[in-house]
Amino acid sequence: MKKSWIRLVIVCTLCLVLAACGTANTASAQELDTELNVRVMTLNGTTGFGMAPLIAADADGEAALNYSFSVETDASAVTAALVSGDCDIAALPTNAAAALYNKTQGKIQVLALNTRGVLYLVSGDDKIDSLSDLEGQTVYVPAQNPSFIFSYLCQANGVNVTVDNSYAQPAELNAAVSAGEVSLAVLPEPMVTIARSKNSDLTVALDLTAEWDKVAVPGGLVQGCLVVRKAFADEHPAELKAFLEEYGQSVELLLTDPAAGAQAVEAAGIFQSAAVAEKAIPRCNLCFVTGEEMVEPLSAFLQVMLDTAPASVGGALPGDDFYCILK
Repeated sequence: MKKSWIRLVIVCTLCLVLAACGTANTASAQELDTELNVRVMTLNGTTGFGMAPLIAADADGEAALNYSFSVETDASAVTAALVSGDCDIAALPTNAAAALYNKTQGKIQVLALNTRGVLYLVSGDDKIDSLSDLEGQTVYVPAQNPSFIFSYLCQANGVNVTVDNSYAQPAELNAAVSAGEVSLAVLPEPMVTIARSKNSDLTVALDLTAEWDKVAVPGGLVQGCLVVRKAFADEHPAELKAFLEEYGQSVELLLTDPAAGAQAVEAAGIFQSAAVAEKAIPRCNLCFVTGEEMVEPLSAFLQVMLDTAPASVGGALPGDDFYCILK
């Protein structure tokens, strides 16, 4: 009964957002192929947060299209489904999207940016006011993107830091930080919120998104995006546009009503705790950037990743056709 009530609240709120934002007119809606099965995959965690209210609306038959949603814990499962054609649209890290574009020779396009920077430096007992305060210290950082991003920021600021990837996964590092075994660490939200709830000595010393803006293209730390198979985009432009409108309204709900949005996040299985998600949402830098506006920040971020860790983006910058810009 409780889940049904929560879902009703989410759907009603989304309907209000749809009405306020303006939905497709009746003629456009009639042109949509509502029998088409639009297969959408998302990762758990912040990359998938924006999808949650739309998943709830779809479960109650309030969505404009016929969706099949799935939430995954492993990005490789999502990329494999895109390559095989078993998925049409997905939420992925931006570097994974670029690598997939290169791997498939342009068969995957980016549709929207949905998450800017979610990384923070947390400190257990050291007073850290700037990156320069880290000179000569050891900072524990999850492997892959967090490590690449943090290393770039240290290099850009001329700071010598030992980056330790002993805890390769954010959850592993979160446990160590929460237990007080690590005093300096880079964590993503909502792991920061979880760690601070378990360790009252922790402080958020630095926002790495703000640090990025000081040394690179402002707004250019973009860690999450939506991608689409180019074949799907070419064959179903009206349906893709309808999805993008609904997704944008879904993100809007999450940002304007974090409480309802967090309930949707938990109900969809994107994150296990609505209470934690609600606290973390304001610091997750969720966004909805489409069209020409996504090109500059994403291309700037990918250039940094190419210079720092070429393999992380597939060894080359994507071409202009990487950006799916709907007319």
